Amino acid sequence: MPNLTDRFSVMIWVLRKRAAFEQNLETVAHAGYKHIELIGEFWQWTDADRERYLAKMASLGLTIDATTGMKLGFADPAAGDAYLVELQRLIVAAKQVKCNRLILMSGKVLPEVGDESQRAASIATLKRADAILAAEGMTALLEPIDRLENPTYWMDGVEEAATITRAVGSPRIRVLYDLYHEQRTRGNLVEKLEKILDQVDVIHVADVPRRSDPGTGEIAWPLVYRKLKAFNYKGMIAMEFYPDGDAETALRKARLEAEQELG
Repeated sequence: MPNLTDRFSVMIWVLRKRAAFEQNLETVAHAGYKHIELIGEFWQWTDADRERYLAKMASLGLTIDATTGMKLGFADPAAGDAYLVELQRLIVAAKQVKCNRLILMSGKVLPEVGDESQRAASIATLKRADAILAAEGMTALLEPIDRLENPTYWMDGVEEAATITRAVGSPRIRVLYDLYHEQRTRGNLVEKLEKILDQVDVIHVADVPRRSDPGTGEIAWPLVYRKLKAFNYKGMIAMEFYPDGDAETALRKARLEAEQELG
């Protein structure tokens, strides 16, 4: 089990307007983090880019903890075979950047299909995906997205995600609990922690309503972290907020405040 500091990561896309990718890597490392998460940036990299960035990460002691990178969603009954083909393509790309954990999205609401059929399709497709993940030594996280941010997204709550992972029944397919997304439209964060934490491997942190530094919005972060400690959560915690001020200072502060409550 990693020590406390090793359990923190930064979803690096939130820094992309601040500086170039390599400079943002330096910011994350100097703020005391050991990991980053990606949203498929590597699709735009040349082979030379990839080797340069991996060398830079190695020099800074950074690894890639997780990445997204697919266009299709697992909740579309018509996309099953194509979804698995795209998943295999993402696995190849993720391995090239030494990442073994994928963030998977449900895709769009399909009113003509209905929730029950989309849930059934999700379970069926992810059971098929599990065999591929097992063969490739990969794991995956299901991420809900709130419908204020994306009105067309199907899986918009963490309880739905946990229902699906329990039905799939694989240790390789788990839940990403993004507290920002859940608070925006559903709330009741702490009660859900207790109900579904056995399915969660990664927590995402940003305050509501501005996706800002923890402590600048409406979420009671000390309470959340104390509950995570009380519930014996041992997974990753990834910062996914837009820093209000200096990025290195904000990221360091967010990590140290979390460590204080979790330690």
